[in-house]
Amino acid sequence: MATRFAIATLGCKVNQYDSAVIESRLSARGMERREFSEQADVYIVNTCTITDRADAESLRIARRARRLNPNARVLMTGCLAQASPDVLAKAPEVDAVIGLGRLDDLERAAASGAGERVMVTNLRKEKGPIELAAVALDGHTRAFLKLQEGCDQFCTFCIVPFSRGASRSVAPRRVMAALDDLDARGFKEVVLTGVHLGGYGKDLEPRVELADLLEMIAERCPLGRVRISSLDPEELSDRIVEIISSSGKFCPHLHLPLQSGDDETLARMRRRYQRGYFRDRVERVLRAWPDAAIGTDLIMGFPGETGARFESYFNFVESMPIAYFHVFPYSIRAGTTAAKFSGMVKPVEIKRRAGLMRALGERKRVEFARRFVGTTLKVLLEERGPGGKLQGYSRNYLRVSTQGPDELTNREVEVEASTVEGAQLVGEIVRPWADETACVRAC
Repeated sequence: MATRFAIATLGCKVNQYDSAVIESRLSARGMERREFSEQADVYIVNTCTITDRADAESLRIARRARRLNPNARVLMTGCLAQASPDVLAKAPEVDAVIGLGRLDDLERAAASGAGERVMVTNLRKEKGPIELAAVALDGHTRAFLKLQEGCDQFCTFCIVPFSRGASRSVAPRRVMAALDDLDARGFKEVVLTGVHLGGYGKDLEPRVELADLLEMIAERCPLGRVRISSLDPEELSDRIVEIISSSGKFCPHLHLPLQSGDDETLARMRRRYQRGYFRDRVERVLRAWPDAAIGTDLIMGFPGETGARFESYFNFVESMPIAYFHVFPYSIRAGTTAAKFSGMVKPVEIKRRAGLMRALGERKRVEFARRFVGTTLKVLLEERGPGGKLQGYSRNYLRVSTQGPDELTNREVEVEASTVEGAQLVGEIVRPWADETACVRAC
């Protein structure tokens, strides 16, 4: 009987990517995947350590795994395993702690139980390799390709430089080979991702800039849809804007984490821009790509964020032509500089501010969608939704729903949008394939 394994993933898209790589490797060994709620022989917890609460949740899931099968192996990997291996090793429900960049060790531990109890490398001193694998996350037909790992920014609220290690990159030739492979496997879209994508190439010999790689992709990538996951505002150069906006391969969609709309707070966060620069970058993109979707990340209640600063922050975000944003209530993370700051905001007030900002975000999301009612969009259909309609994303990251046969899944079609339901466009397929000469808008 094949060994059964289950994976629980906490945290960000990068962790989801890493879990998909783990699943692929274990399946290739003949192991069988199970849901985490089911009986398994091996339970893998891909941990997050972005806040103290995330640490506690990782251990709670490990205890749950032990209850599901007292005889199973419980393996901890991910950011908490990397940053605090000794804490996890003390937990009686944990059999092994395996840090990032040690997939061979994780594979052996899952397959046979081989290896030490703690297998972790200091990634700030010894730069571990990056597993280059294109994976499709659950429910997606687009592939995610991690080009970069680690971070050297050291923002005061973030533990990632310690949990993920120093910035390290995949050589351009390997990236291009992976894109060719994706095309051969039938993917239509790839999302270029990394822990700190703007740091790409600085560790390579010879040194390469992200703009250089994007230029290569614009010239040689066989896929018709390339999406960039996230870039810090100060790393979005005019050269990058020119490359991606002038190539039909890049989707008109950028995610630029703002984190705060108050300059004093940005300085305390050790961010490398002010809000005026963020506005300049957004306006620069929209001059080149008028229909682009620009998203961002916002932290609420950072230490020192007074009521007046929050009001200024809120008004700034309200004034910006942003299509959507993710709101994160500030939570203390031991080991970060911000955890020692004075001026902590009360949790009830953080919750109130987060609620106000999320309501603004919903309004902006709907307003952006309404702009495209009556237009034709290129939509990559991914799956059949709960209402029986096919769903997918336009090039400018609008969720679109339409009627159609299953054969259209993983195909880019043209949809004429007729209405908005929630923040989702609904429309009718006017062409079952996307043809550059026929598309009304390249969105």
